[in-house]
Amino acid sequence: MSIEPTPSGPTNSPSQGQESYKSASVMIARIVGILCVAGGFILGIQGLEQPDSPLLPTALGMIVVGVIAQVFALGRSWYLYSQRNS
Repeated sequence: MSIEPTPSGPTNSPSQGQESYKSASVMIARIVGILCVAGGFILGIQGLEQPDSPLLPTALGMIVVGVIAQVFALGRSWYLYSQRNS
């Protein structure tokens, strides 16, 4: 009866490392989306108080970028989910 030693560290296969990288990209996109939308609303409020400043167009651009980042994160997470379950 022989007992074989098992590795003491976590066994990360290449697919696990790649999967965590892909889910990290989703989290980064979501964080960027949330920050851009929140910053856009804050700048938009300032832009409404100062009508001649360029803050309002900048705020609208930030909101659009935030929404695009959120849509990217949604599409990416849907794609990863479909790959995981196939």
